[in-house]
Amino acid sequence: MKKIISCLLTLPILVGALAGDEFCSIRNTAFTNGENIGFNIYYNVIGLYVNAGSANFSVNIEPLNNKPVYHIVGLGNSNSSYDWIFKVRDKYESFIDTNTLQPYKFLRNVDEGGYKINENVTFNRQANTATSAKGTFKVPNCIQDVLSSIYYARNIDFSKYKPDDKIPFSMFLDNEVHGLYIKYLGKEIVKTRYGKFRAIKFKPLLVKGTIFQGGEKMTVWVSDDQNHVPLRIESPIVVGSIKVDMMHYQNLRYPLSAAISLK
Repeated sequence: MKKIISCLLTLPILVGALAGDEFCSIRNTAFTNGENIGFNIYYNVIGLYVNAGSANFSVNIEPLNNKPVYHIVGLGNSNSSYDWIFKVRDKYESFIDTNTLQPYKFLRNVDEGGYKINENVTFNRQANTATSAKGTFKVPNCIQDVLSSIYYARNIDFSKYKPDDKIPFSMFLDNEVHGLYIKYLGKEIVKTRYGKFRAIKFKPLLVKGTIFQGGEKMTVWVSDDQNHVPLRIESPIVVGSIKVDMMHYQNLRYPLSAAISLK
């Protein structure tokens, strides 16, 4: 069960070409102040999925250096019944510009089985730099962090793309710039533990790591409406596989019109 929670929170760690400046023009039309979305995380190792943990993402407008920003918080926890095997308490935070969706600050506090990471990154938009405890690093225009990249991607206009098109952008994590993209796969109906939805389907190209195999093996479905809410994520991991389902939401910007039926 190691890192099952963090796989959802860090799902955009991908590889690809760096994004061009045209992606700087994306504006927020998908989410709003007060949005809150919760997920269940299921782990499968012997043909049976068990509820191993949960994750929650919230958005609130707050001041940062006397400027209103979206404060996005992602929380991940193992279920208490599995804590004795591997206890997870993860928290990710991003503070992003309400107009450009570019991050000003990123915080990561990870505690996974006693392994801890505390990261604090500040972005300088004028100098195109990212500063952490390890130093100051040059970054390209339109750089994203782990959380801001998820909300940035929710604002992509998928109607502009054909199946197998790759949509690139770049992200700063662990003191490195990662080129990333998602491969758009088209639209389909997806049935989750919460209900049945019209969905947009895509695959991120993953970096090979301690839990994920490299390549395009993760599949993501988001709602085929203006919200682009993540509905389901599936991926094999080093041992077994995971399935992540959206289970509740509050204060979406628009009605969840992609829903066909809810349980």
